[in-house]
Formats: sequence, structure tokens, C-alpha cells
Amino acid sequence: MTAYEKPPTMLGHGELPYPAGTLMVDIVSERTGRLVGVIGECLKESGKVISRQAFLRPEGGGTEWNVPLSRVKLARAED
Repeated sequence: MTAYEKPPTMLGHGELPYPAGTLMVDIVSERTGRLVGVIGECLKESGKVISRQAFLRPEGGGTEWNVPLSRVKLARAED
């Protein structure tokens, strides 16, 4: 493998940090959506997780979007 080749990886469903349907906030775009799923990318040889993407669906409907799991947090109820 050369310095420019990416090691072999595989994708799979990741463990949800909260139950499906939990209202989350994308902290960069400030959009809110319901957690639909998580996809993880792992190295084939070691199984080490190298990235995780959260899939969110807007509350009122619309197109799902995905963001790095580290970029979402629980939405807080208005005080």
C-alpha cells in the first residue's frame, strides 16, 4: 500500500447513542431532526471505528441529512 491509498474499510449500522426518534440538534447548522440511524466505517483488519455518521429526519418532514455523530446533541425542551 502506498502513502496515498486508504486502507480497506467496511460500513455497517452503528449503535444508536439514543433511541430512534429522539430529537437531536446539528450543532453546526442548528437544524433539528429525529435520529433515524447511525452508520459506522471500520477498518477491515482491526475493526477499529474510524468515523460515524448520524442520519436525521426533519420533524415536519423533508429530506434526511447526515452529519458526523460528534456534531449532534440532544435537543433541549424550551424552558
